[in-house]
Amino acid sequence: MSKNVKETFSGRTADPDATPAPATPAPPVPAPAALRARVRSLGPSMTRSMQAVAEAVAEDPAGCAALTVSDLAARTGTSEATVVRTARLLGYPGYRDLRLALAALAAQQESGAAPAVTVDIAVDDSLAEVVAKLAREEAQTLADTAAGLDVDALGSAVTALAGARRVEIYGVGASGLVAQDLAQKLSRIGLIAQAHSDPHLAVTTAVLLSPGDVAVAITHSGGTGDVIEPLRTAFERGATTLALTARPHSPVVHYADLVLATSAARETQLRPAAMSSRTSQLLVVDCLFVGVAQQTYETAAPALAASYEALAPRHHTPVPAAKRGSTTRQQFRSPHS
Repeated sequence: MSKNVKETFSGRTADPDATPAPATPAPPVPAPAALRARVRSLGPSMTRSMQAVAEAVAEDPAGCAALTVSDLAARTGTSEATVVRTARLLGYPGYRDLRLALAALAAQQESGAAPAVTVDIAVDDSLAEVVAKLAREEAQTLADTAAGLDVDALGSAVTALAGARRVEIYGVGASGLVAQDLAQKLSRIGLIAQAHSDPHLAVTTAVLLSPGDVAVAITHSGGTGDVIEPLRTAFERGATTLALTARPHSPVVHYADLVLATSAARETQLRPAAMSSRTSQLLVVDCLFVGVAQQTYETAAPALAASYEALAPRHHTPVPAAKRGSTTRQQFRSPHS
C-alpha cells in the first residue's frame, strides 16, 4: 500500500506542513431503518435516562412520533434536555428530525417494508414458531446492518485490503469463526491473509506488521482484550487497522483507522447475542470480499477459478453405499442402544 493511501486512512503519517484539509462535513442523518440499530449499538454508552428515551422510540416509533419533546420527556420520566441530547446522539440534528424519522419508520412498519420489533422465543414455542421468529430476527439483523453501514468507510476498507501486502485478522469465540471466514475468502482470491484466535500468536504476528499491511479486529463488544491488544500493536507498528464492532464508542476503535459498524444484537435467554452478531459480521465480511474481488478482478478471477478447479475433485468423491444394520452403520450407534 502506498504512503498516500495510508495517509488517507490515518493522520499518523500525514505531513505536518501540508495545507490543512477542509472541515469534515456533518455526517448524514441516519435513515429511519437504521434507528433501531443505532439504539442497540449506542445504548451501552448512554446514561440510564437517555437509554429510557432511546428504548421508547425504538419500541414504539408510531406512538413517539406523535409526541412533543415535553410529552416524550414525561412518558419516559426524563427531561426535555435529555430527549434532545438523545436525538443528537442517535445522529439527528434535533428532536424534530427524530420525530420525522420515527414517523417514516412507523409508516414502513405499517406497510410491511420494515418488520416490527420481534417477539422473544419462549420455552414452550413450537419448532415452527422458533423457525419463524429466528428467520424474522435474522432478516431484521441484516436490514439493520445494511442500513447502518458506512459505505464510505467500507470503500476505504476495501481499498486498504486490496492493496495490502498481508492481512492479519483477529477474533475470538464466535467472532473468531468470522475471522476465519474472511481469511479464507481473501486467500482464495490471491491475498496473503491469516486469522488468529490464539492471543499469543495474534500479538506475535501483529508486532511484525508495518506500513503496507492491514490488521482487522472483529469483536462484537469492542472490549475484548485478546483482540484489542494485537490491533493496538499493529496500529503502533504503522499498519492500517480496521475494526468490525457493534459498539462505535468501545475501546477497540481507539486503535482503528477504519470502523465498520455491525448490528448490536438483542440478547434473550434462548438467543445469545453471538447468534445475530455473527449474522451481521458475516454480511460485512461478504461486502468486503466482493468489494476486494471487484477491485482486484484481473488477479482475483483467475485465482478463484484455480481454487474452484483444485477443489472440484473433492466435491465429487464417490461414497460406497451403506446397508442398514451393517458394521459401518453400527459403529456410530451408542454402545447402550
